[in-house]
Amino acid sequence: MACSMKIPFVNAYAQLPDACFAKLPPTPVRAPRLIRFNYPLAQELGIDSSAASDQDIADIFAGNRVPDGADPLAMAYCGHQFGQLNPQLGDGRALLLGDVIDQQGRQRDIQLKGSGRTPFSRGGDGRSPLGPALREYILCEAMYALGVPTTRALAVVSSGEQVVREQPEPGAVFTRVAASHIRVGTLQLFALRQDEQALRALADHVLERHYPHLDRTADDRYVQLFAAICRRQAELIAQWLLLGFIHGVMNTDNMTLSGETIDYGPCAFMDAFKAGQVFSSIDQRGRYAYQNQPAIGQWNLARLAEAMLSLFPGDEDAAIQQATTILKDYNNIHSQAWEQGMVRKLGFSSVVAGDVQRIAGL
Repeated sequence: MACSMKIPFVNAYAQLPDACFAKLPPTPVRAPRLIRFNYPLAQELGIDSSAASDQDIADIFAGNRVPDGADPLAMAYCGHQFGQLNPQLGDGRALLLGDVIDQQGRQRDIQLKGSGRTPFSRGGDGRSPLGPALREYILCEAMYALGVPTTRALAVVSSGEQVVREQPEPGAVFTRVAASHIRVGTLQLFALRQDEQALRALADHVLERHYPHLDRTADDRYVQLFAAICRRQAELIAQWLLLGFIHGVMNTDNMTLSGETIDYGPCAFMDAFKAGQVFSSIDQRGRYAYQNQPAIGQWNLARLAEAMLSLFPGDEDAAIQQATTILKDYNNIHSQAWEQGMVRKLGFSSVVAGDVQRIAGL
């Protein structure tokens, strides 16, 4: 059947080394029904849905019909989860349909979440309940409206099937849009495997895609890349704190190299300030509490530095020194971003000595 929706895929990620992914089609669902479609975002992505019915859209974004030009794949990565390295994670219930160039010339991923088992499922069913899909739609679009770098929500489709968690729940497929889905854990995987070819190819892809202002011919281009990633994360986490946002699962596989908020699991906004606030039922020790998020961001970036050291110029000692200097500067960047944000929130035009301490005490 001809696809009634035109999506201008370019599929740059699929051109990376085969070790970066596993290609496979989504697993169809029983009775897809469109719950929500983000028409303004679709237009921004250059998607022509003018001839598509609700059922056409549901079929495509449930994975029952693969659109022309798509090259679906599950991405490989590992990660530190609550401080412990899990050497093999990957997309266990998600497939990247492909990437497109949007109306502003930016490369964007379109990913189905809840699209069935993959080689990285590790015993999971590859599916997603409807409730969390709707919650993620609301949260990422709210963060976008608040001006926070974030993944976006394109569609929610109910599957007509039940998924079993603590009890049976209606199933769904969520379509996520991101500048990319490349994570700290993506580079960690290939450093762990000592796969220099894939590691360098990924770093070059990230540099070209997310940091085109950097000099790709410079000897220290990967040092510059690491510094740019650290800056974006420091500024992003400052924005979280200014909104009272608690991510909940700041594992290294949940930190993007693009600097976007991703994976809205046990996250929430505080109603009343509590520095040690935690919303995740599994975070018993408060590792990812509100006040710990800046330090956890720096810890995650130290793991990224370890993964990238072989790409830095000079010997190992020189590489470690360069990474250490950048990581030390992270705190200054974060503090400055937080202070500037608080000044704006309080309506000040400028700050003088002592104001920062008074603001922090509010």
